[in-house]
Amino acid sequence: MAMSDAESTVRALKDLVLKFSQERNWEQFHHPKDLGVALICEVGELFEHFRYRTNDEIVAKLAEPETKSEVRDELADCFWLILRLAEVMEIDLASALESKVARAAIKYPIAQAFGRADKYTAYQSLDDAQKETP
Repeated sequence: MAMSDAESTVRALKDLVLKFSQERNWEQFHHPKDLGVALICEVGELFEHFRYRTNDEIVAKLAEPETKSEVRDELADCFWLILRLAEVMEIDLASALESKVARAAIKYPIAQAFGRADKYTAYQSLDDAQKETP
């Protein structure tokens, strides 16, 4: 049965790549540093498709089935390594993401961040300036 985002759990995905690794006796190579280096390499391969291209050029390239397939595979490689890293470091990705989003909501309040790409420190400066204004 094919997996899909709508029907898969993070645990099932972790188990999928763990089983693959165990069947090949690769766990001996899966240390955080080595998985992290591999992830950096895969992210580089993913973004080779975008280097020196405008956003419009990227959209056009992604409309090509071959490019879309290549990007899909590179993104899957990145995800695979993130899943392995989380498993090896005993990190629950779902709860980690939920916690991170909650903290980001505090750092990026909707009223200040809506439609802006500034780092949260820009909003802190706004808050400080507003506090100092009588």
